[in-house]
Amino acid sequence: MAPLVKIEKLRVTARDDYGRELVIVKDVSFTVEPGEVVALIGESGSGKTTIALSLMGYARAGSRIVGGKITFDGREVLAMSQRELASLRGRDMAYVPQSAAASFNPARPLLKQVIESSQIHRVMPVVEAEAKAVALFRELVLPNPEKVGERYPHQVSGGQLQRLLAAMALVTEPKLVIFDEPTTALDVTTQIEVLRVFKKAIKERGTTAVYVSHDLAVVAQMADRIIVLRDGTIHEVDATGRILSSPKNDYTKSLLAAAEPQVRAAAAATTQRRATPPVVEVRSVIAGYGKVDRDGIPALPVLRDINLSIKPGSTLGIIGESGCGKSTLARVVAGLLPAARGEVQLDGMPLPRAAAERTRDQLRRIQIVFQSADTALNPARPIGRILGRPLEFYHGLTGDKRRRRVTELLDMVRLPATIAERYPSEISGGQKQRVNLARALAAEPSLILCDEVTSALDTVVGAAILDLLAELQREIGVAYLFISHDLSTVKAVCDQVMILYAGQIMEHGSRQALHRRPLHPYSDLLISSVPELRQGWLDRMSERFFKEATTGVARTGREQTCSFFERCPVRIPGRCDVEPTPVRRLSKGAEIRCLRTEEELVKLTAG
Repeated sequence: MAPLVKIEKLRVTARDDYGRELVIVKDVSFTVEPGEVVALIGESGSGKTTIALSLMGYARAGSRIVGGKITFDGREVLAMSQRELASLRGRDMAYVPQSAAASFNPARPLLKQVIESSQIHRVMPVVEAEAKAVALFRELVLPNPEKVGERYPHQVSGGQLQRLLAAMALVTEPKLVIFDEPTTALDVTTQIEVLRVFKKAIKERGTTAVYVSHDLAVVAQMADRIIVLRDGTIHEVDATGRILSSPKNDYTKSLLAAAEPQVRAAAAATTQRRATPPVVEVRSVIAGYGKVDRDGIPALPVLRDINLSIKPGSTLGIIGESGCGKSTLARVVAGLLPAARGEVQLDGMPLPRAAAERTRDQLRRIQIVFQSADTALNPARPIGRILGRPLEFYHGLTGDKRRRRVTELLDMVRLPATIAERYPSEISGGQKQRVNLARALAAEPSLILCDEVTSALDTVVGAAILDLLAELQREIGVAYLFISHDLSTVKAVCDQVMILYAGQIMEHGSRQALHRRPLHPYSDLLISSVPELRQGWLDRMSERFFKEATTGVARTGREQTCSFFERCPVRIPGRCDVEPTPVRRLSKGAEIRCLRTEEELVKLTAG
């Protein structure tokens, strides 16, 4: 049987900011057989998305397909007219991008958008398309499939939007679907939910797919074959099992090594730290949005009775699903969102709740590094000026002293001094995040709030940032509050780990305690949801587990009952949903919020 897709010596160029034309895809050749799922993996800049888009005869702004041949279903794609390409895209070839939120029109109901391609290509009447879309909603395990299409994009979750995007791609029954990092921005339990329904839909239809990702653990679950890319060239091609078990190329080996996070938390001086007073404490904090009532409870509570402490030179990891309150907690500590009740202390002294009321030195001591360096850095200012601003504001440095310190800061984050003359658009994503970190370091803080600082980066670049954070901690003794939805990363970089669900602390303990058998039902769910770097892991996940991961909704509000009640497999109706949930200390040293005793949990989770 002839391959559905055949690429021969594909060459793509792009123009840089100085007008130079660079080759970014260099004579790439491969095939995709009917019914096969082929993964393109590699770090940022490897050319994987550029190649995937080229399959549709498309090149992004500033780039051009300058050579090679692409054959799809016997047709030469690069010889097609724009009209022929328009007929191909969305009909025979469908594309599922990373950001579902950016792909939908906020002003139109979801169903109308899902069936749009079927109407553009006149594949079927509206009534038939709507019925098919609803069947897809049911197949993709969307809640209330008959009604979800009446909602607007802002009325559904990120994971639901991603599945709706898949429905949009599949509604025309395309011969090829291109998945471009479709689960990268999702938390672990949502990711497993989306991966499971994607894989089921692909398998049942015999769909041919190209899956673009930097996450080898995800690719291991989805792909029959892997193509490893770096700097626009193919470094290795093989069956998924052989790539995972016996890679031949050194770069492939480095990708596999980066996918298994190494422990980076600074272990030195642990005993000394225990006797050291915390640099920051959060005490009985309640926070949220909307009007605050006379009891100090906001109309939309997000955090409920949060307590934590961070010692100098240590790292506290905060983990949980999207919407659990992780970023809200960082905003409360930074003073960007004043707590409704409770307090944040710095060196044992209460801080004003709002950043505007804090002194310059209090602002200096707590800095924040956001997830997206693209939006955090002013595109109209060179890097040197971006780094110079906090030096002048906090330390009064000007002229040569400021320039010298900028050079020192760039060296601290392992960037060359020449970067100071460049603009954010002229450097890579990993370099931008290093600049973002250098700006925080410019203040000489005691605590840096790291809010998903590696989630937008590929595995290799993310690993380099984690190594840098650990190295800086050893060198200057800075403390971190490290927020992530990636449990593997948190376990690798943090001394202490706190698990949040719907604004409540479910579990809190040392990294070592987290490595031991999880007893809290939510901790168990979260830890079990992290994809393993082996084939078949997703297929072997139990149906019972999958239902636990995807059913029920969080209980939110002012009451102190368990927010995990609706999803908990060991809940006690009439107690867990009525009584305040106590915090229990386990024999392994961690604390959990649960009505069940440790002995009960051991029995209930055995096997």
